[in-house]
Amino acid sequence: MKMRNGVMECRSNGVLKSQYSNTPLLRLQFPLLLAVFLSLFSFRAVALEPWQAALARMPLKTNAITLTKTNTVPLLLESFEKDETAKALIFMPGATDELYFFDRVEAWLTNDSPTLLDAVAALTNQTLIEATFHAPYILLHSAEDPLEPFYKIEDKATAERIRRKKFKKHLVSNDSDWHAIQPLLEFYSDTNIFPPKGSAASNHFFRHSYIAWNLTAWEALEAAAMAGKTTFTVQKRKVIFEGEKRFRQRPTAPAK
Repeated sequence: MKMRNGVMECRSNGVLKSQYSNTPLLRLQFPLLLAVFLSLFSFRAVALEPWQAALARMPLKTNAITLTKTNTVPLLLESFEKDETAKALIFMPGATDELYFFDRVEAWLTNDSPTLLDAVAALTNQTLIEATFHAPYILLHSAEDPLEPFYKIEDKATAERIRRKKFKKHLVSNDSDWHAIQPLLEFYSDTNIFPPKGSAASNHFFRHSYIAWNLTAWEALEAAAMAGKTTFTVQKRKVIFEGEKRFRQRPTAPAK
């Protein structure tokens, strides 16, 4: 008989029991040790990736129990916090189409105190929205969205100069058009950005829904391109944005 953690215990036939209960605390037999080992191995196998762990630390700022077309974007943008691994959360056009055009997003939150990771998991498990981490961006998208920004560099000096510049410390864009994004890109990159604000050439760009922390000016170009379904070409002291023509595959609608 001995004390362990302030509780009197006794040992009998290889089973450790509490003085206050006959429930075995530890059976020193091989099958149980093997089971413990396998459970530890399984835990490591399903350990969260760094970007998922970051979202798991961010409380979801809501009392809502469902995610719908009216609350999903503002709620997730409001809940996304500054992080060194995941610097931006981007709703790509395929995801916003699922929300606003097809109107087929309804995801239930089952945790009492949900996190941003719970919200992303609910969307990916219950809707056609998917989540992919393309460092340093978390992309919420559908099967149709290309998952890497497309750009051409025709002037390396301009590209390198933009890469060295910092962007706005914190940007929140909820359904903003090109005319709200273009002046920011132009100012922080210190580069002419085309099409200019007010130009009809941007009429077919998608609206931008994303949040970002501490991006470089180059990362800001990439984030805007992925949010607005555009590509860009870097020329001498200017960057030209155009509509994105790539298409992966059509999302498969759930059977009714």
